[in-house]
Amino acid sequence: MGVTLDLSRAPAQPLAAQPAAPINLTGLSRQELAAALVEAGVAPPEKAKMRASQAWRWMHHYGVTDFAQMTDIAKETRAAMAAAFTLARPEVVERQVSKDGTRKWLIRMAPGIEVETVYIPDVGRAGALCVSSQVGCTLNCTFCHTGTQALVRNLTAAEIVAQVQVARDDLGEWPSPKEDRRLSNIVFMGMGEPLYNLDNVAKAIDIIADNEGIAISRRRITVSTSGVVPMLKELGEKTQAMLAISLHATNDELREKLVPLNKKYPLKDLMAGIRAYPGLGNAKRVTFEYVMLKGVNDSPAEAKALVQLLKGIPAKINLIPFNPWPGTDYECSSWSTIEQFAAILNRGGYASPIRTPRGRDILAACGQLKSESEKLRASARRKAETDSPQAAE
Repeated sequence: MGVTLDLSRAPAQPLAAQPAAPINLTGLSRQELAAALVEAGVAPPEKAKMRASQAWRWMHHYGVTDFAQMTDIAKETRAAMAAAFTLARPEVVERQVSKDGTRKWLIRMAPGIEVETVYIPDVGRAGALCVSSQVGCTLNCTFCHTGTQALVRNLTAAEIVAQVQVARDDLGEWPSPKEDRRLSNIVFMGMGEPLYNLDNVAKAIDIIADNEGIAISRRRITVSTSGVVPMLKELGEKTQAMLAISLHATNDELREKLVPLNKKYPLKDLMAGIRAYPGLGNAKRVTFEYVMLKGVNDSPAEAKALVQLLKGIPAKINLIPFNPWPGTDYECSSWSTIEQFAAILNRGGYASPIRTPRGRDILAACGQLKSESEKLRASARRKAETDSPQAAE
């Protein structure tokens, strides 16, 4: 008797569908917020704009994280919003305060997705928040410790806005103050290249600048780029933000070593892109960031070359004393060298403030974000494992 074997595979059983995570409303634009309320059945189309405006003010002006606090919205509507959405803040893994008043937060957006955000007092009108736009970085600038961490992913608009919310929670700045606010300026100078995540950066700026919410003026929001030339015009048109350029050298040969992106967008192209930046003028000057590296880019000749390079561009030049980190081959220029460099720029007609290093004791200074925190926490874990009773067995 013959036997026939059925070797066909049984149809795969579908995996149980995972419930979708609730949408965090704080990262939505006004239009998206209204649409989300309609789609979830929370508000009929004719009332969606009004409901969205109410929720917007509670989220971004008062900083609430609980729908129950939105007292001008009907109780049943609040319950429906709570069932469909969230206002939760990300987890603050670590909070440090420097002896100079600088604050740094290590914020976990999702498992394995962490960024650092730094509040610097007495910068701008009152104090500036340095926010990150990416987890990691692709630029590999040789003087920057942050750049030693590989890119993980772009941050969403909600994750960028969340950094501002976390800072304002800690500073006690809800509801949004009109006067005497401690957080007056936003600078996109944290982890990542903002122009490689421009859509989310622009959306976050729209939320941060909205007058009925966080209400930080676009003139007090600065986006720093290493020079992604094709995106400069779009940045200006989409955000109307102030522009900062991470420059650090006056010739292509040296800049290619310090900022490898220069190989793709050399100084000639970069300067042309800056001159075409929308709104550029004496009331909207470009900030050039120039890290002072001993024996590398700090000679009087390079100061004079910098004046010539920027000729005709309404600008100021921030001179940044190099912040050392383990393993670097660079050293900071002496204070007298930096002052001499600044004097030449001043004579050339450019304001050139020397940035006082802030937060060095908590690794919050320029170029120090995230990478060292990762190492310190890994070191602490290894020590804890070594000191544990199980390790001694």
